[in-house]
Amino acid sequence: MSVSPILEVRNLQISFVEQNRNRLVLRGLSYSLEKGRVLAVVGESGSGKTVHALGLLSLLPAAARISGGEVRYKGQNLLACSAEQLRQIRGAKIAMIFQDPSASLNPVLTVGQQLIETLRAHESISKEEAARKAIELLDKVGIPNPEKRLDEYPFQFSGGMCQRVMIAMALALKPDILIADEPTTALDVTIQAQILRLMKDLQQEYGMAVIFITHNLALAAAIADDVLVLYGGLCMEQAPAEKLFTHPLHPYTQGLLGSLVSVSRKTEHLPAIPGNPPIAGEPLPGCPFAPRCSQATEKCSQKLPPLFAKGSCYVRCWLEEPHGSTH
Repeated sequence: MSVSPILEVRNLQISFVEQNRNRLVLRGLSYSLEKGRVLAVVGESGSGKTVHALGLLSLLPAAARISGGEVRYKGQNLLACSAEQLRQIRGAKIAMIFQDPSASLNPVLTVGQQLIETLRAHESISKEEAARKAIELLDKVGIPNPEKRLDEYPFQFSGGMCQRVMIAMALALKPDILIADEPTTALDVTIQAQILRLMKDLQQEYGMAVIFITHNLALAAAIADDVLVLYGGLCMEQAPAEKLFTHPLHPYTQGLLGSLVSVSRKTEHLPAIPGNPPIAGEPLPGCPFAPRCSQATEKCSQKLPPLFAKGSCYVRCWLEEPHGSTH
């Protein structure tokens, strides 16, 4: 029996206005997300990962605008919602953890004030009840002495503890969807593993759907059910995590996985993808990866391939044209 997706992104396009020119940085992204599933969105810097996440909740900076597409949450197009409707959805139904926890927390308010404000903005509860819930949340995300730390300021917390506070704030209203944008970037490897384990445990406990944005394929492999690979504002490949990491189809995905460090592989030089990613918003007639691809043909530089279906996988590559259908 098929399950209705909780979130559907349909041909989402986002532009930046620069010197009276629209630069299309997200060139038509489509995917669906089911309840309880974790989708990792991976790619290099400038591929469109973060701007796509901000676009889902209309949180784009002033210079950006949504050029087309739909974002449907339980059938409702969020891009057609009023500011008040979006305010009711943000945090309560779809929550987001931003890249830098220290910058996301208000430095002049205690952690408790910020958690209590989040709870009371969406629930008709007393300040005392909100404080009790805030203590429970801090305890759930593994912060010791939550009663005491409720009255402390963000500067009194380490980077890892600030990230735990951000997770607590995101989970405060038990959202259906959690968007985690590079949630472990500023943390050391040990703390990264702790935060990742915490997020996975809480995701399973709450039954949330998660969009996990990262440039780190190792993190994606540890948490994701499905993976979407972005490059040049386009989906290059989308597949169940197990299939993507064992049998990647797109040359870009193969290059990313080939450049991972492995303790079992002894080599003096790490393999790398030659060249540089395309400039965000720069119009390209063909595949944006063609200038860096060792398998590219003349057709690759002249015509953009569609997404071809390969069983449960999709890949945007002319090499797969004879074996799939468009999606």
